[in-house]
Amino acid sequence: MSSSTPISRTQAWLESLRLRTLPLALASIITGSAIAFWQHAFKADVALLALLTAAMLQILSNLANDYGDAVKGSDTEERIGPLRGMQKGVITQPQMKRALMLTVLLTIISGIALIAVACEKPEDVFGFLILGLMAIVAAITYTVGTRPYGYMGLGDISVLVFFGWLSVAGTYYLQANVFSSVVMLPATACGLLAVAVLNINNLRDIENDAQNGKNTLAVRLGPVRARYYHAALLIGAVVCLALFALFNLKSWSGWLFVLAIPALLRHIRYVLHEQTPAAMRPMLESMVKCALLTNLLFAIGVVLS
Repeated sequence: MSSSTPISRTQAWLESLRLRTLPLALASIITGSAIAFWQHAFKADVALLALLTAAMLQILSNLANDYGDAVKGSDTEERIGPLRGMQKGVITQPQMKRALMLTVLLTIISGIALIAVACEKPEDVFGFLILGLMAIVAAITYTVGTRPYGYMGLGDISVLVFFGWLSVAGTYYLQANVFSSVVMLPATACGLLAVAVLNINNLRDIENDAQNGKNTLAVRLGPVRARYYHAALLIGAVVCLALFALFNLKSWSGWLFVLAIPALLRHIRYVLHEQTPAAMRPMLESMVKCALLTNLLFAIGVVLS
């Protein structure tokens, strides 16, 4: 889409918010809550506040990503992905800065409310305050700042940590008030699926990113190895869920997630076969749907178990 395409301010803000990414961010909270339910530790108020906080963090990350890429000029009209409000000139830098500050404030309020409701020990309060601040900093510095880690190929590990390990395990802990290593396999699977969404995005923009100094992991690996890396992410997620079901669940319902495998395999086949960045554009929505389907089927299966 050209920067000259007419667009209203409302449309520009909706594009920058990227509300379609929210279900994937919320999937990790649903997964952690499902495991808490399975362990008879589910708390609805904590789960709802965790969902709200995760949504605010995702929106903050989306806005910061638009701001950072626009300021650095890495999103040009040559990129295959859509140009957002700032790149089109509809949203100004001061307006986006104010939106970022407001989103940070709302995220902090939501996070403090979550901690106040869920944490029973002073050390837990301190620990989750630190983790919350780390999540906010990570959401902003992916593309913002003098040395954004997204431009150094570190975005994948950040997504694995924050959208997998910390999100799923943290949600479980806030409800059960105890850590269990059993949660780490689903947390890893959830994180790998989220990383796969990021990787598809980076494969789509690989040429534009390379030309503008945005050295994502896909750029560092190259288009061929990044595709095999993508397949490994999805296979790894399924293996983690299978190991969890094998060692922890006795009911057949714990294997509901296998219903998503055909969709994952079709996705892998397409990504490995189609070699152009433009061919990856429809695969971003496909990957989000595949990740969401896998997570939801797993969560439902765990609850039924």
